[in-house]
Amino acid sequence: MGRLSQLITVVVVVLISAQSVADDDQSRALQLRQLGEILPLEEILAISRQQIDGHILEVELEQEKGRVIYEIEILDHKGRVWELKFDAANGDILKREQE
Repeated sequence: MGRLSQLITVVVVVLISAQSVADDDQSRALQLRQLGEILPLEEILAISRQQIDGHILEVELEQEKGRVIYEIEILDHKGRVWELKFDAANGDILKREQE
């Protein structure tokens, strides 16, 4: 197998693996939401817009110190990037910082 073929194979495997992880995260978020353990993302985004008006760059659902966290990155109208972290269960703001 040539070097280019090996590289293409590696890229394809990485892309398939990344999609699998994304599907797992989405399934986990849906399950937690259906169990009532986390708030809907729409509610968290509404709270984040009250804090920082701008364009949502990224949203992640993470586990930190025994709690589920929504992490949101926002690009404000002045070109600054902000990171907001919310307790996914109740919407409390845990972190707000400019990156």
